Amino acid sequence: MTKTATTRAATSPDLDASDLHRLMALMTGDEKHGPAATSTLDALWVLYDRVLRVSPATADAPGRDRFLLSKGHGPMAYYAVLAAKGFFPAAWLPGFGSYASPLGHHPDRTLVPGVEIGSGSLGHGLPLAVGTALGLRARGLTDPNVWVLIGDAELDEGSNHEAIAYAGPAGLERLHTLVIDNSSATHGWPGGIASRFEAAGWSAQTVDGRDHEALHSAYMAPHPGRPRVVVARVEPKND
Repeated sequence: MTKTATTRAATSPDLDASDLHRLMALMTGDEKHGPAATSTLDALWVLYDRVLRVSPATADAPGRDRFLLSKGHGPMAYYAVLAAKGFFPAAWLPGFGSYASPLGHHPDRTLVPGVEIGSGSLGHGLPLAVGTALGLRARGLTDPNVWVLIGDAELDEGSNHEAIAYAGPAGLERLHTLVIDNSSATHGWPGGIASRFEAAGWSAQTVDGRDHEALHSAYMAPHPGRPRVVVARVEPKND
């Protein structure tokens, strides 16, 4: 990754996993999708804490990195990480999903600071990330990285496969996809999810989705001329 003057999120003191779980515990309700959220927590935390060059102060800066949440279920982890990094007050969290709260069951970019897209419909995030990377390239913004988090079940959607097939030959090296693989997809591929991306010219790696050092190493691996996918394997029994 190329260094720029834009700094990664670092507005709050470093927190550990227990702090994040405490923040998530503030969110209650029948539709909180807790297991889906906890499967993304480690991968999201490492990304925001050690990789993404964006902060509350640079959330609208043209040179910021972009993160797009496509995985529609379980935005609790996303909200907890954004609150921990100071994008909005932790006091918002207990209102999660309530009528007057900005924190809906699906994130809304017009209501939640730091959110890049309104998400919820499965299969939309990766195509939007491809478009974002193309838009940045067209504007001559060659430093910002684009990250999108998708669930493995989203790969049942054909729109994602069109995006995968396009991004590799287009050489979108600023595009990074994080797939949370908890064996919830209907379909599979010989060799695993990473093989599907590799067949389209992507740089790919599969890691333990709860191993912070393995995640960080995979996120930071060079991939000149190619988009990058990191498949974070999370055992369903741990959710």
